[in-house]
Amino acid sequence: MIRRVVSLALFACIGVASAAAPPANHRNFVACPIVRDTSTVPCWLAEYEGQTYFLTIQTDVSAPVNPPWLGHKVLVEGTISNEPNICGGIVLKPVTLSVMHELDGSCNTILPAEERYNLPFEAPRPPGPSKGRLAFGDPVMKPKAEQAAGPRSFELRYEFDSMVMFRHAQPLQQIFEHAKQTGATNISITGYRAATLLSNGQLMQEDKEIGRRRAEQVAELLRGAGLVDVKYDVHWKDEVKRAKGVEDASLRRVQVVVSAAKRTE
Repeated sequence: MIRRVVSLALFACIGVASAAAPPANHRNFVACPIVRDTSTVPCWLAEYEGQTYFLTIQTDVSAPVNPPWLGHKVLVEGTISNEPNICGGIVLKPVTLSVMHELDGSCNTILPAEERYNLPFEAPRPPGPSKGRLAFGDPVMKPKAEQAAGPRSFELRYEFDSMVMFRHAQPLQQIFEHAKQTGATNISITGYRAATLLSNGQLMQEDKEIGRRRAEQVAELLRGAGLVDVKYDVHWKDEVKRAKGVEDASLRRVQVVVSAAKRTE
């Protein structure tokens, strides 16, 4: 009964089949992630229509692609690459992974290490606690002299139905530093809601309030970091653009425009 309720919750956001379908070299699907152990670092896989796909390796939380979680399904949006298989899976690159919020006890597969699947590279960092940033990070910033004084646009991209995560620390820091260094007087923030066209023709749409929640959260984080002497214009778009199965993930975003008052001679 519990699994049935979870399944209904997961697919409540999935619409009727679309007339179009993603290109043949794209794979957009929801599945249980699979962990394969290796002698270096675990790798993550997923199966779709009888094929196994390589998603990513176990990485620091600040990495561009975060691994999925056991106990949850994952939305996979990727392009089939020409690279050799990794860990026995077809490589999707680029790939976007979105952990589904609902618990699913069937997503618990861990495969043992096999010599034929050993990765040809070492783990991206040594064992131990992650050094990922929880809020505003410590990115490599441009020198102050290189910061443009005019309006500048920034973009934060999101996982499906998600809010700010560890990897957003750097763009948030860049927004903060640019606003401080240029004496910004206005910050316009627009949050967007999007949809994803799955390979089977079904349509997944994000929560109706997600655009507003994203925009308001970014404004709150910037204020909380001390950026208070500016005017915030917070907007959001509730409607979703037509999903095409290609780069749908790029439409899940918040756009931030930082601008300063015009100087008078």
